[in-house]
Amino acid sequence: MLPWVGRWNLSWKKQRRLQGKNKHYSLIKKLRLENRSNDEFEVMLSQLTLEEVIGLKLELASKVLEGRLFGLPIWYSMHSIVQDAVFKWVYSASRTKAEATRFLGISQSDFYDLVKKYKVDDYFSELDIDNDDKV
Repeated sequence: MLPWVGRWNLSWKKQRRLQGKNKHYSLIKKLRLENRSNDEFEVMLSQLTLEEVIGLKLELASKVLEGRLFGLPIWYSMHSIVQDAVFKWVYSASRTKAEATRFLGISQSDFYDLVKKYKVDDYFSELDIDNDDKV
């Protein structure tokens, strides 16, 4: 007979601890609920490299402004932009805040400073995505 495998061998208290508030957060779910993403778009996006996506996004922004991105500190803002994107992804990919903290390799106090800085709880709580598993 095989021993219990996976999370079912944990007590219910331990299982609850592994399922934090951000367990149901998902960037895909949020963007789909806002009608800003769909299956077709996600398939096309997955075929691009991250560098191509960033370049495309900058080119589209520049097109809207008729090529006038002069004076914007894009180079110096990239670090913050990338941190924001990675932080939101880690927050949505992890089940708990403690797991996200360990994944990023930062202290708990640094993690909570970043939560405040990037307003991640507000970002994900704008829509009622906690209870919507259909998307």
